[in-house]
Amino acid sequence: MAEKMLVTQALDERDLLVKKIGDKISKLRLVDCKKHNEERTATERMSADEFSEQASSAYQQVMDLIDRYQRLDAAIIASNASTFVEASQGRYTVAAAIALRNRLKTTTSGSSTKGSGFEQHLISTLELQYKLHVDYADTRNRELEKQAEAMRLSILGKDSKVKDEKPLEVVTAYIHENTTEVIDPLGAQKKAQELREQIDALLKELDTQIKVSNATTMIEF
Repeated sequence: MAEKMLVTQALDERDLLVKKIGDKISKLRLVDCKKHNEERTATERMSADEFSEQASSAYQQVMDLIDRYQRLDAAIIASNASTFVEASQGRYTVAAAIALRNRLKTTTSGSSTKGSGFEQHLISTLELQYKLHVDYADTRNRELEKQAEAMRLSILGKDSKVKDEKPLEVVTAYIHENTTEVIDPLGAQKKAQELREQIDALLKELDTQIKVSNATTMIEF
């Protein structure tokens, strides 16, 4: 007879079955040895018939649990593929919502392009490139200021009280022409923050919708 339960209950049981099956397999005793002139097996210390009965029973228990796991898993997958949830960015099957949630949670390492965490990779790229070029511009401009100061001293001398500023105009022009500026047409920092906020909001939505769906959708297996 078919069983019915909420998806959230099925998920909990599926997790428990993983542990239960693993524990039972690790405790299986399916093979032993026995001398011809002894009644009991060497390890389990029981008759061959008793050992055979125990081994068969334990093995069948594991197979029954595996069968239950597979039926539960298939029912969950089928439900996720046919049940829909709504989010601000569209309508998704639960399966698609779970896949999207998992992808959005994917992290990247440095500039690595491995995996499908595209948004996180994009955020990292925006932030890294902005920082690198701001640091580069700051370094170059500090060097420029040192050069300009050396030019001023060369023109005026350290202790000179020259009132005529015209000789210094060349220094001002030099600074203007050689100043390094950051070209940031997208507003990288702001864009990265906007993307992060959008992802965080969508993740909260998806988490909520998936939980509500799991808590209200029945499966049969």
